[in-house]
Amino acid sequence: MTDPDQRSRCPWVDESTLYRDYHDFEWGRPLHGRDALYERLCLEAFQSGLSWLTILRKREALRAAFDGFDVDRVAAYGASDVDRLLNNPAIVRNSAKINACVHNARIIAESVADFDELLWSFAPRSVTRPRTVAEVPAITAESTAMASELKRRGFKFIGPTTAYALMQAVGMVDDHLADCWVAVPATSR
Repeated sequence: MTDPDQRSRCPWVDESTLYRDYHDFEWGRPLHGRDALYERLCLEAFQSGLSWLTILRKREALRAAFDGFDVDRVAAYGASDVDRLLNNPAIVRNSAKINACVHNARIIAESVADFDELLWSFAPRSVTRPRTVAEVPAITAESTAMASELKRRGFKFIGPTTAYALMQAVGMVDDHLADCWVAVPATSR
């Protein structure tokens, strides 16, 4: 797809500036840090069954509602915090997703010494950019292994498809199509 700025982009990018900016400056770029990775894990869970553009539009409200996705703060949430979230019309008000985000923060805070290292241990060693959308998988052996390990540790609302979407979002894999102008340097992985 070629946009008004004459750049060739992945075909899933629509006309919205919000979506285009996410594609151009975030998606597929290596991301590290416990809270940043936790945010992306939560956003991928919230996206399940919804469009990604919906989540992008609600992202700032989600950040505000979840205290900037600070793992320690969210891990301390109680029933009143969950009620507050369920009654917040600016966010996705799905009790399973909200409870999973709180639960997962507790797991990270209490028993994952290095969440960044854990997630990135599943990044494939070599990545070839796909030429067509048909070459982009929904799941891989690595995303299946990541989901299995996270579930084994007690995480909720994570499966191989959500794990692969997380891997794409945080740059563990580079699924920008070969003719997309966004080139993620392999040295930054």
